[in-house]
Amino acid sequence: MEIITKRFVLREFTEKDEPAFLTYHGDPRYAEFCSSEEVEADYTTELLRQFIQWAHEQPRRNYQLAVIRLENPKELLGCCGLRTKGYDADIAELGIELAPKYWGRYRYAIEVASAMLKFGFGELGLQEVRGVTISANTRVMRLAHRYGFVAVSSCPGSDWMHTRGWNQTQWQLTREKWESMLTQIRVEQ
Repeated sequence: MEIITKRFVLREFTEKDEPAFLTYHGDPRYAEFCSSEEVEADYTTELLRQFIQWAHEQPRRNYQLAVIRLENPKELLGCCGLRTKGYDADIAELGIELAPKYWGRYRYAIEVASAMLKFGFGELGLQEVRGVTISANTRVMRLAHRYGFVAVSSCPGSDWMHTRGWNQTQWQLTREKWESMLTQIRVEQ
C-alpha cells in the first residue's frame, strides 16, 4: 500500500527500515513525550514488527506507514497511521510522528495529516478520527486545531505523565467537521 503526496510516499514498513527507525527513536529528543519503556530498543524493534504484521492482517484494522521523501526514497522521516483496533469499525485513531530532526517542519506534518485524513474518511469510510496526545505537546495540539479536531477529554494519564505534571488529551474529528474544513485547508495550502 502506498499513498503519494506532493513531497512524500507513505508506504508499508519493511525490515530494511529498522536501522533508521531505531536511530530516530533513540534520539534523546524523541524521549521527551515517551515513557522510559517506549524508548528502549527492544520495545522499538517489537513496535516495528507489529507495524509490518499489520500490513498482512485480514481484515485489516490498523495502518502504520513509513513516511519517505519522494526525492530520497531511502530516508525515513517518520511514520503515520490510522488504527481502528479497539474502536467501532467507523472510528480510527490518527498518529503521526516525525524524526526529531524534522520537528521544525510543520508543513511536513500538515501534508501527512491531510493524506491520512483523506484516506481515512475516503477509502476507509470512517465517520470519526480520534487522536491522543500529551498536554505539553504543543506541536500536536496546533496540528489538531488546524484540522478542526476538538478536545473531548482530559485525564491524568500514566504515572510518568502525572509525575511531569501532564495530562492526556483525547481529540475528535467527525466526518462532517472534516468536510466543512476541506475548503479552508485547501486555500491555506
